[in-house]
Amino acid sequence: MNITFTFPGQGSQAIGMGLDFYNNFPAARTVFDEVDNALNQKLSKIIFDGDIAELTLTENTQPALMAVSMAIVRVIEQELGRPLSSMATYMAGHSLGEYTAYCASGAFTLSQTATLLKLRGKAMQLAVPVGKGAMAAILGLDLDVVETLTKEASLSQDDLCVIANDNSPGQLVISGHKTAIDRAMGLALDKGAKRALLLPVSAPFHSPLMQPAALEMHDALAQATISNATIPIISNVTTKPVTKAPEIKTLLTEQVTDRVRWRESMATLQDLSVTHAIEIGSGKVLTDLVKRIDPTLVASSISTVAVLDAFIQLLDS
Repeated sequence: MNITFTFPGQGSQAIGMGLDFYNNFPAARTVFDEVDNALNQKLSKIIFDGDIAELTLTENTQPALMAVSMAIVRVIEQELGRPLSSMATYMAGHSLGEYTAYCASGAFTLSQTATLLKLRGKAMQLAVPVGKGAMAAILGLDLDVVETLTKEASLSQDDLCVIANDNSPGQLVISGHKTAIDRAMGLALDKGAKRALLLPVSAPFHSPLMQPAALEMHDALAQATISNATIPIISNVTTKPVTKAPEIKTLLTEQVTDRVRWRESMATLQDLSVTHAIEIGSGKVLTDLVKRIDPTLVASSISTVAVLDAFIQLLDS
């Protein structure tokens, strides 16, 4: 049995996520307390009992989802008495989830990851004036068709859109200037898309418009102390395994403006003889995507205490 642990990205957040782990395991409480202290913010209160609009602010969502995933990681490690990296052959994370993977692999400390994600969220939010950018989900079209229509919809460098997320067959997300996104959505429907819908985000993530945020993350990562990962992480940018600190810094900078190649990343696992993909964190978005990408992979999720025992037995077998 070859396992890859996956960690969710933005869109998986929910009020109350991780609360059952916080209430039942001191190891989980320690994680939330450390993140709160690192950010000088009671982020845990927002996560457990806040307003969904406040939690969905990018600068809160990113460290919050990481904190929930890492709380579950620390509980698993405590219950089994060994690091998570010893239980798998690879790890992967969707966008901000890649930071979680590096944290779980020992490349970043928990406090460092929280601080970097807070900065990343702020930088991405401020990179483009509100209302100038947008993102949209395109459902039911192949990658090459969406590639073509984004080029058709892009009139100039000041009016462009690109594919931001290649999530699974028939599920893509485009990002860019609002005017270009609107054109692309119309073209998608003309070409037979099942749906083309604007996403409730206030910035065009994973597009060239994020270049100011990429520059800010470049500087932050350049100053950060990063260790080699103890287990290979599948990069969103290259879809290849990464362990070396210098490459981690480069790829996380590129990730801000580049496409999240999740479909390709999960297809890579088949080539690497992975048999199980276990999502750790809020919800099961990635689990559902994996099932669409490669039905031969055994995909499951650890998001609540109720399912923890079954996974502990699986991981301990």
